[in-house]
Amino acid sequence: MKVPAVVIAVLSFCLSNWAAPSSAQTQGNEVTSAEERQAIEATLLQYEKTLNESDVKGVLELYASDGVFMPSGGPSAIGREELRAAYERVFATIKLDIKFTIDEIVQGGDYAFARTISRGRLTILAEGVTVPEENRELFVLQKRDGTWKLARYMFNKMSPPS
Repeated sequence: MKVPAVVIAVLSFCLSNWAAPSSAQTQGNEVTSAEERQAIEATLLQYEKTLNESDVKGVLELYASDGVFMPSGGPSAIGREELRAAYERVFATIKLDIKFTIDEIVQGGDYAFARTISRGRLTILAEGVTVPEENRELFVLQKRDGTWKLARYMFNKMSPPS
């Protein structure tokens, strides 16, 4: 099995910075410049906005062309066409009204990872039922042509589903 280069790069970065103080990683001051941190945050907040707007085109613009979406309880979507189909299914099924809290951003070179929590409400469109929504997320971002793109995105529920 061939391991994707992005996985190797992120693992290498994480292992090489394993002993870094947690305050540096949490604050990003020693690992990530203020400018890079703002650019990464802007990408994450734009993703939040596109989710809340059910904007498939906007979501796709934020992903790298070979990006991977790994939803909790569902199959991975790899590459532009699978991403499009996955988000079309998501937005045909639910409407989100969430807000991200960014817990951590660590960046090295053209790669970064971010841990976030999203909280808000989810409406199941077929039933018209709205329920609380809370997830933790892990983003791997890659800088391509000067822009931070979502390379990998995974989330799971904070508490067991009811």
